[in-house]
Amino acid sequence: MSTLSVFMDVPLAHKLEGSLLKTYKQDDYPNKMFLAYRVCMTNEGHPWVSLVVQKTRLQISQDPSLNYEYLPTMGLKSFIQASLALLLGKNSQAIVENRVGGVHTVGDSGAFQLGVQFLRTWHKDARIVYIISSQKELHGLIFQDVGFTVYEYSIWDPKKLCMDPDILLNVVESKQIFPFFDIPCQGLYTSDLEEDTRILQYFVSQGFEFFCSQSLSKNFGIYDEGVGILVVVAVNNQQLLCVLSQLEGLAQALWLNPPNTGARIITSILCNPALLGEWKQSLKEVVENIMLTKEKVKEKLRLLGTPGSWGHITEQSGTHGYLGLNSQQVEYLVRKKHIYIPKNGQINFSCINANNINYITEGISEAVLLTEGSEMCLPKEKKP
Repeated sequence: MSTLSVFMDVPLAHKLEGSLLKTYKQDDYPNKMFLAYRVCMTNEGHPWVSLVVQKTRLQISQDPSLNYEYLPTMGLKSFIQASLALLLGKNSQAIVENRVGGVHTVGDSGAFQLGVQFLRTWHKDARIVYIISSQKELHGLIFQDVGFTVYEYSIWDPKKLCMDPDILLNVVESKQIFPFFDIPCQGLYTSDLEEDTRILQYFVSQGFEFFCSQSLSKNFGIYDEGVGILVVVAVNNQQLLCVLSQLEGLAQALWLNPPNTGARIITSILCNPALLGEWKQSLKEVVENIMLTKEKVKEKLRLLGTPGSWGHITEQSGTHGYLGLNSQQVEYLVRKKHIYIPKNGQINFSCINANNINYITEGISEAVLLTEGSEMCLPKEKKP
């Protein structure tokens, strides 16, 4: 038997940010804390799931009339229609004009995989991607893998310690681009579903064509299902149908059939006014709890006499937000306090609860005091 391997030239891949979780799990310190979970957490430290989702899941599992055949390649039609109405509004200009559609995908990463494959096939002259977000996106790796050059812009201003949404509009106005949006958790920013997608409504009103990754895993608490849609907005129905037909062929090659259970749960909730009301209320409660947590963090840092202004903590919306720490302070928290946060200092505030808030705020205060005099900002983003 040959001792040579066909994989002998395959090197180890560079570690991704996910290695932070691996390091955390290997840490045997009893009071270690991980503040970078992607999912929304409860006060007890468990992944949050809306109660109406649990109830609906049980009802579906006990329904003897359901057919468990494979879904079509494009996915569950009623799920796509309900999700598009949620994203853009039932009275959206694009929906009324029948120039918006979608493909049921395997999570938000699946939507990007599908969209990137389409762009590589039908826009071969486009080689540069500008990623604009409040954090460095893993989706950039998907573009890089197929040969795009990726530049990253952050709408977080590290000097002013605030979000600067004008960066998005400035890039759009100064470059000839095709927008590809990411809506990962509608309703978990402000609890107002329409407000959370106002940027999409603006682009629709301005007549833009665009793709959008619509993930529905986080805002329903169905993380293991990977429920998402690649949304397509075109100038007219004819162009939309052409694009969808090409996407169907690409989806068939990527995964053939999307998962069904999560889509059924979400469709049942969105199409039932009573269940929809329960779900909206659950989102409101989560957002209110996160806002309260941010207020407590800010106040505790003030009472500890922590140098600097911490108002930026409560000025940010959503589960995730920047602490405004520099690289030295982040490293101190990880190495000395066993508080694991990403290098950019953006944490998941739902990971903070009554059991750990004192330790976390005391650690932050200690890190800032010991590095006082260093500039409180994030590393500069790469720009073209």
